[in-house]
Order: sequence, then C-alpha cells, then structure tokens
Amino acid sequence: MNKISAIIVEDSRLARLELKELLKKHVEITVIGEAENVEKAYELIQNKNPDLLFLDINMPGKDGFELLEMLDQIPVVIFTTAYDEYAIKSFEYNAFDYLLKPIDPERFAKAVNKILPHIHKEKQPKRLHKSSQIFIKEGDNCWMIKLENIDLFEITGNYTRVYFDKNKPLIYKSLNQVENKLPKDTFFRVNRQQIINLSKIKGVTPWFNGKLKIKLNNQLEVETSRRQALKLRQHLEF
Repeated sequence: MNKISAIIVEDSRLARLELKELLKKHVEITVIGEAENVEKAYELIQNKNPDLLFLDINMPGKDGFELLEMLDQIPVVIFTTAYDEYAIKSFEYNAFDYLLKPIDPERFAKAVNKILPHIHKEKQPKRLHKSSQIFIKEGDNCWMIKLENIDLFEITGNYTRVYFDKNKPLIYKSLNQVENKLPKDTFFRVNRQQIINLSKIKGVTPWFNGKLKIKLNNQLEVETSRRQALKLRQHLEF
C-alpha cells in the first residue's frame, strides 16, 4: 500500500494534536511535517512535496489562501477552520474538502475516505513526450519551451536549473519530480545531479574509473557515474 504524505498547517498546537490524533485511524496517511505559520509551511511544502495538506485559513500574518498563491504546485487541500464564511472562497482555490472546527470524527473519516482514491490516482506518474510544451517562470521572465529543446536539468540546492538556448532559469521542483515526468527515450539521468537530453549529445569520451564525459551541443560538459555509464553505453549501443 502506497503511503500518502501529509503536512498540517495550523497555528494552534492543540488543533495540530487533534488532527494527528484523528489521523491515527488512517494508517494510509503519514504526517511528514507541521507548521504554525505560512512561512514555515511554504518551506516544508517546497522541501517535502506532500500529497495532502490540512490547512487552517486564519493564521497570524499571512492566511491559508495566501500560502496557496505562493505555491507553483499545490497538494490536495483540506481546509480546517472555525469560520464557515470561507467555505465558498475555499472551493475557488480547488480545495477538496472543508472541515469546520471542532472537527467531527465521522465527518473527518468521510473526507479522508473520499480523498484517498483521488490522491492514489494523482500519484501515478503522468509522463510528457518530447514535443510537450512546458511553462517556466523565473521572476518577471516567462518561457514556453518544448522538452526536446531543453539540454539539461541540474540540481541547485532543493530546486532544479533548466538549460535551454542561453537561458538557465530555476524551477521550484526537485530533480526527482522532474525525472518522473520526462520521456525515458529522450532524457537520461547521468548522475545524481543531472539529467541530459540524449538528442543534444555532441560527443562522448571514456573517462576515469569507467565513467564517461559527455559534451552537449551547448558546449556544457557532464560526467556520468560509473553505473550510469554502463547503462548509457547499452542505450547508445557503443
């Protein structure tokens, strides 16, 4: 059974404890983090990429809606709040459900049971193809770029840098997240830090300890790990 990861965002410690207690009856869900404000929640979500978010609306400083506006990729959301006047607005943010405090255990169980098949379906990787267009935004700059025109994806901290033409913007996704969407016949992970476009290879040179050095059309050079060198040789048949 695939576990579903969840983060609880609640300014009240007692409310966080209540949610964790309710979740004990739902072993499919694992709480991987909790936050008492939007700033901490944002960092947690970016670093841990949860499947599910239990999100309070009224919090000191920024509220739950503002948190969702900060995110490029939004997990499935169940709002938890003491105020019913936010119900309509919550569904404008594509919330999956809306629970009023104090949370009724039966109502909570119903929400969770409704959400499980939806998340399991969403967790199935949906791969793109080489002519798929993706949207990239960094600051005020935006690009619509076909995957086949991307040279390289590279880890930068917790995020991923994308190389195409003379651009190298940063996207707020991990390299693993990116890899799960890429077509396997076009992109190859040469090491833990980098994924290359196979059609952009200009030359391959044997390197130390069974590794390979790869030169791309944009003149960038990358090194395979020893294990990935063997896989690449098989893939390219040399």
